Amino acid sequence: MSIPTKQSAVIFERSNGPLIYKTDWPVVQPKDLKPGEALVKITHSGVCHTDLHALKGDWPLDTKLPLVGGHEGVGIIVAIGAGTTTERKVGERVGIKWLADSCLDCEVCRNGQEATCSKAICSGFAVDGTFQQYGVSYVKHLTPVPEGLDPTQAAPILCAGVTVWKAIKQSNTNPGDYILISGAGGGLGHLALQYAAAIGLRPIAVDTGEEKRKLCMSLGAETFIDFRQSKDLKADIRAASGGLGPHVSISFLFLHTLNSFSHKKNPRVYVFDGSLSL
Repeated sequence: MSIPTKQSAVIFERSNGPLIYKTDWPVVQPKDLKPGEALVKITHSGVCHTDLHALKGDWPLDTKLPLVGGHEGVGIIVAIGAGTTTERKVGERVGIKWLADSCLDCEVCRNGQEATCSKAICSGFAVDGTFQQYGVSYVKHLTPVPEGLDPTQAAPILCAGVTVWKAIKQSNTNPGDYILISGAGGGLGHLALQYAAAIGLRPIAVDTGEEKRKLCMSLGAETFIDFRQSKDLKADIRAASGGLGPHVSISFLFLHTLNSFSHKKNPRVYVFDGSLSL
């Protein structure tokens, strides 16, 4: 396979600086890959709000500069570094996630908290990401993408989908449990709603507007509650969950919306023998 030496990429050279479209951005060549690295020909990439934080530099962490952003990439492995031991193969379709690499050997990694590993490396932040045609990532954290899955759907799952699934997985719910999803019609919430319904939970969707109601009900919500129209949000939620309240509540509302949701209506909703994730 012929691999070019130059490619198109979107970069920025300083925090809060302009985005620059480059047509001569260098492509790392196979001979220059380190053990554990792979070169991926990126075919699709999502865009996440975290990419905006990376651009603005408004997190208390330094980004690589200049930086190619992006961490929701789908592509084909075209080369693997010499000396690498891995099950990944050249020609395999994979996903590049926010977590590009971690040690997988420390206590937090072994407990399933790889994102908090002291050696964690993040795509589109500490290393160049997916807003380019060819990107280098780490074989330990490349995710195989099944051929039957549309890459335009797979890309956002690699960040938004992983985020919401982790929240549901850690809620320790069981099939038949009620799950309250605030912001259920949004980018994160609508994925959480589908996952919850798929594993047999009983989703109560909280959002606002007729468009969001139709979307949530079509994706598996058992009940939709419009928090702007509700006269007694606490009572409505309890009524939708058998009178005791949901077993778990997960919120994907932005802070200003969450403040309106919680303070204006003052729902004081508590989960029944369960957990709350924000």
